[in-house]
Amino acid sequence: MSLETNIKAAIRDVPDFPKPGIMFKDITPIFENQTLCNEIVDGFVAAISNKPDAIIGIESRGFLFGLLLANKLNIPFILVRKAGKLPYKTISYEYALEYGTAKIEMHADSLKKGWNVLIHDDLLATGGTAEAAAHLVKQQGATISGFSFVVGLNFLNGKQKINIHSNNITCLAQY
Repeated sequence: MSLETNIKAAIRDVPDFPKPGIMFKDITPIFENQTLCNEIVDGFVAAISNKPDAIIGIESRGFLFGLLLANKLNIPFILVRKAGKLPYKTISYEYALEYGTAKIEMHADSLKKGWNVLIHDDLLATGGTAEAAAHLVKQQGATISGFSFVVGLNFLNGKQKINIHSNNITCLAQY
């Protein structure tokens, strides 16, 4: 079976979460299968055409495979978190949500000017958080080498929002 088929077989659909009408794609069962986790990391490695200088993981599920991928590539892993969660001097970016705004942050000294950075998260939906992370990368004078996601929800058009930063977008499984 293909990697995409194996990922989809492990994902659990949770109807009406977090609100009625939403079919939530729960990736947590993937973590019970170490073989699949290794295949996912290898799938991300295979999709990389130019090794990045660092990987950014978006809170919180972007930390899981993002760290494994960074370790496999022997490059730094950088945390992007919700506002107020990082202990040192930070830079932030506020972005619009469907109802209201959100703010994410990263340490101000995390990236070096000119680095090529891969932005990683578990799921690409509307692309808002990944795009906000791209703005943080650019604030530090780095460039975006690409984006990687375990799952892409194509019907929410997230790729359209982030491809202005890089059209190198990997989604190992797509709906």
